[in-house]
Amino acid sequence: MVVQHNMQAANANRMLNVTTSAQSKSTEKLSSGYKINRAADDAAGLSISEKMRKQIKGLDKASSNAQDGVSAVQTAEGALTEVHSMLQRMNELATQAANGTNSESDRSSIQDEIDQLTTEIDRVSETTKFNETYLLKGQSGTTNKYMAAHDAGFDGTLVDGDTKATFTMKIKAGESLKIGGTNYDIYATGSGVSDLQDKVGKLTANQEVTIDGTKYTVVDKAGVDEKANKLEATTIAAKIQAGSTVNLTPADASKAVKAVDTSKPTSIDVATATQKVTAELQAANDIGAADGKSTVTAGTATADGTIEFAIQKGHASVANTLSFNLHVGADADSTNKITVNIDSMSTAGLGIKGLNVKDSTGTAATYAIDAIADAISTVSSQRSSLGAVQNRLEHTINNLDNVSENTTSAESRIRDTDMAKEMVNYSKNNILAQAGQSMLAQANQSNQGVLSLLQ
Repeated sequence: MVVQHNMQAANANRMLNVTTSAQSKSTEKLSSGYKINRAADDAAGLSISEKMRKQIKGLDKASSNAQDGVSAVQTAEGALTEVHSMLQRMNELATQAANGTNSESDRSSIQDEIDQLTTEIDRVSETTKFNETYLLKGQSGTTNKYMAAHDAGFDGTLVDGDTKATFTMKIKAGESLKIGGTNYDIYATGSGVSDLQDKVGKLTANQEVTIDGTKYTVVDKAGVDEKANKLEATTIAAKIQAGSTVNLTPADASKAVKAVDTSKPTSIDVATATQKVTAELQAANDIGAADGKSTVTAGTATADGTIEFAIQKGHASVANTLSFNLHVGADADSTNKITVNIDSMSTAGLGIKGLNVKDSTGTAATYAIDAIADAISTVSSQRSSLGAVQNRLEHTINNLDNVSENTTSAESRIRDTDMAKEMVNYSKNNILAQAGQSMLAQANQSNQGVLSLLQ
């Protein structure tokens, strides 16, 4: 029997310490809710859990980013809704101003409202912002925006390019053409009545002239015989003056021209018609070209009267397109960027800066209708683009939230305490602790028998 070493007590104490330590860990897990409170609890599990936590927090913030993006897009699109409304009103006003029943004072009043609307469009463009970012006025720097090409209402083929366009039409002698609201009778250049009369006056005896399909022979008065289709020069001139179609033969047998009175303002030759068409095309293509007017050049007419007009389009200086990226992922990957582009929605950017409907004929208003239609199309295109981005962002948010939820569930299984299971361990260790304390007390009493030997 020894007293220096009580091995029973030492063993009971060691086991009690083990139980107490396990009980302490169970208590910690139950009170914190985590089964990994330090790396020693589960080194690999901790590493996996922290990596998942990073992803979860990134996904949650990416979802928030996408929601902010939706708000920004909705702000821009809401402002453009009002711009659309103003453009529709301007279209009504331009259509009204184009009507011939309006006086110049009427068009002046209409112009006043159009001026107010264009000013308001610029104000909306300058002031619409989200979180201090101006959404509709573009960003720093400028670029030239070329206006859409217009055909001024002529019947032909318009081919529009980036900076240039072509317009092809026919201008033929013997036909009528409406230019700037006025119908003109077209005759071949150099073939007016006075010119034809000069030619008729110079016709020699027995010269043949075909008028409206009937061939006449030029004779003097003594030889006039209408039944034999023989007429004197003055009679032929009278027929020409009345507007007959004349073929001069043999020298001019290949020319079929309509005899017209060149003193009438509605009768012009091909060259002058071409000049007027050029001027109208330029007027139509100058609308909105605040910083560079258009130029129109007429080409050479082909045998059938086809003329190609080369149009150097006018332009306005506008702010560069606003572009910002929404980060909608947990990783630094370029595919996690959604780009939002918003063009400048000022009147210059819409091609209606300085829009004018005030003239004496209503022609300016007529051309303005096309320019407003282009502006409406531009706003529609921008709204469509923003709507597409918004729909994409909503799908992105749904996906991010789903991934975050599933990843959180996986991370929970690694790190969170199974409370029911841990309570079993806690109860077990609690009982073992009590038993250990009891056994340690009994072991400490086991050496008391030594005292009886010393009495």
